[in-house]
Amino acid sequence: MPAPAEYRLVFKHIDEPGYTNDIECYLRHGGYEQLKKAFTMKGPDIVNEVKASGLRGRGGAGFACGVKWGFIDPTKNTKPVYLICNADESEPGTFKDRQIIHKDPHQLIEGMVIACYANNVHLSYIYIRGEFPLGAKILEKAIAEAKAKNFLGKNILGSGYDLEIYVHRGAGAYICGEETGLIESLEGKRPYPRIKPPYFPAVLGLYMCPTIVNNVETLCDVKHIIAMGGANYAKIGKPNNTGTRLIGVSGDVAKPGYYEFEVGSLTLGQLINDVCGGIKNGRKLQAVIPGGSSSKVLRAGEKYKIKEKQADGSMIDKEIGLEDIPMDFDTMAAVGSMSGSGGVIVIDDSRDIVSCLANLSEFYAHESCGQCTPCREGSLWMKKITRRLADGHGRLEDVALLKSVADNIAGRTICAMGEACSWPVQSFVAKFKNEFEAKGRAGKGPAVAATNGH
Repeated sequence: MPAPAEYRLVFKHIDEPGYTNDIECYLRHGGYEQLKKAFTMKGPDIVNEVKASGLRGRGGAGFACGVKWGFIDPTKNTKPVYLICNADESEPGTFKDRQIIHKDPHQLIEGMVIACYANNVHLSYIYIRGEFPLGAKILEKAIAEAKAKNFLGKNILGSGYDLEIYVHRGAGAYICGEETGLIESLEGKRPYPRIKPPYFPAVLGLYMCPTIVNNVETLCDVKHIIAMGGANYAKIGKPNNTGTRLIGVSGDVAKPGYYEFEVGSLTLGQLINDVCGGIKNGRKLQAVIPGGSSSKVLRAGEKYKIKEKQADGSMIDKEIGLEDIPMDFDTMAAVGSMSGSGGVIVIDDSRDIVSCLANLSEFYAHESCGQCTPCREGSLWMKKITRRLADGHGRLEDVALLKSVADNIAGRTICAMGEACSWPVQSFVAKFKNEFEAKGRAGKGPAVAATNGH
């Protein structure tokens, strides 16, 4: 079956001929109309619409946005409430949010103002990745334009509601994508993630005040929920997997790029073969990393078990191949991986799979903040072991050692960085054990193993 057509909602005007990122163009295309509509509603009613929409966070974890908002009751708070837009898009293989920031920044700002109004927020921040200097300038310009038109600032559109948004540039640390590490950085400290509990952002967030942290794509979706209503938004996609999803495809496909589809409307095979033109240079598919580099790898040729709903409502077990896996949150979790940040990395059969893992392990070793011993030490060990295997200096016993190190990191760190660095190792070794053992058998021993520092 061919892939369905794209359903462009957030990306509706991106790459449209003549569409620019200035406010006049945005207004000509209906910009800030949903903000006006939101001001006719009460904050709790907006929160309820977002809950009804079933919107799940698009940053990686897939947590229900309305539920997250519901943890904060503005009527009971004696402290100010903050909202932070997480624009620290630093997950390898992920590049969707950058397109919004560069090409349609006012969509993000409108979504943020609605979200802030709904939760009685009067001061908000966009925390943007340090490697996006142009994106930061574009956002600063867009904020100035919005203030000039009274869509930001004092008494917005005569509503009596005040809001300021500031752009804060990070310094290029992957760990700042973790919400409590981001908050620490925003406060001017080292980005050491906080222990949860007690430091849940909804209770003790920025400046120890209630705080909402949402992804760029998530906040853009808020505007569209207001436009169509939560119930109608929930009709897009699948139950518990509603709306559209921005997907960034990289790696060994003929047409890498960014796309938008209803959640769960297409399979990995349709994405790779129909949307992206198949594997380039006539090669064969070897593996797919479906949700950014920290998600577990899926191997071509393997069978995966899922639950399938029948016409009578009953559920049956079904085995499917990698290319038949629907791209939604729940199915990806069922097959042992995750939708994550929407970054799909395609690996063809010309790639040395051990070298692929060595590349990822070097990234995570470099990005560990160093706060937790298992991650600080273990990520470096995994980097060294995978690199010496890839370079032909490993031993057969390195394969078991590599898995042991990964197993002793996952679940033993303050934040999910432990899982982010260990999940790729666990899944690559499990799925491609023969390849790793072959490298170990052919190795010349660790005498010249890579021992570069962190």
